[in-house]
Amino acid sequence: MRPFLRSFLGLCLLAAACAGAPPATPVGAQPLPLEIRSQPLTLKLDEPSLTRIGKLIWRGGISMTANSPNFGGWSDLQVSPDGRTLWSISDVGSWLTATIDYDADRNLAGLSHGTIGSLRGLDGRPLTDKIASDAEGMALLPDGSWLVSFERRHRIWRYPTLDGTPTEIDLPADFRRQPENGGIEALTATADGTVIAISEEYSVTPGELVGWIGKPGADGRYGWQTFRYAKLPDFNPTAIRPLPDGGFVLLERAFDMARGVRIRILQVDAAAVQPSALVTPRELARLASPLAVDNLEGIAATRGPRGETLLWLISDDNFNALQRNLLLLFELEK
Repeated sequence: MRPFLRSFLGLCLLAAACAGAPPATPVGAQPLPLEIRSQPLTLKLDEPSLTRIGKLIWRGGISMTANSPNFGGWSDLQVSPDGRTLWSISDVGSWLTATIDYDADRNLAGLSHGTIGSLRGLDGRPLTDKIASDAEGMALLPDGSWLVSFERRHRIWRYPTLDGTPTEIDLPADFRRQPENGGIEALTATADGTVIAISEEYSVTPGELVGWIGKPGADGRYGWQTFRYAKLPDFNPTAIRPLPDGGFVLLERAFDMARGVRIRILQVDAAAVQPSALVTPRELARLASPLAVDNLEGIAATRGPRGETLLWLISDDNFNALQRNLLLLFELEK
């Protein structure tokens, strides 16, 4: 991209980040039905025939709007193993669930049967204050309950269902040392309930971020140990999910005025994520304009009907007209 176009894009994205206007009120006590409108995307705006980037194969993408002022700010993503249902959470305290629609080639076509609701506080009431409702990461536990991580007021709560009343979980001793807007966005759980969390910005050693491994105990508490996560300059982790065949897939984001939003999709072996280890993931692909990209913050991984590994990415539009709610689907090259 030409330098002046990069600068223009950067200014637009900076304006979007600064000028976003979140909804004045939450969804409310009762979940509401959604009509989700989808516009199809190509992988590259000026090269519609492009279907590969790095080790990823394009399987469709959509730009989404809906009939609710609370639709937006999507910070993390979970997709059911059969690829039929999507869940997401918003950084203004909303949750979303919808049915995933496909075309005849099993590529992403849209979302239907959407429902939006409010995450609740410990008192059972919908979260209303931005400082309290900044949900950034979600993890589905083996028993069907959810962990949700929050920034600003750093904590992880356990929800029996996304519209249920949460309970607190115990946290590592240094958890609240994280920067106010640089806490846990990358959060997941493995099949045995082990929690993996990586801080977006908390660092003890230059070039490394702090990660935690939480082993569930018989008393319902977690035994926490730390690991180190190697980062590139400017890039920070925003999501992590287990892969169907083992290991993890991760999402990293960078932004500056000159280059705009850049996204890295990465992979790491399960054996590499160990207490005290330095975790160094390998890059699968990198997204930047004019590829289909926005403020991508959530990732999910499922197995497709042919046994292929599918990667899903969702973006946070900051509730600004200059940005978009995107849902992208890729197939991981074998």
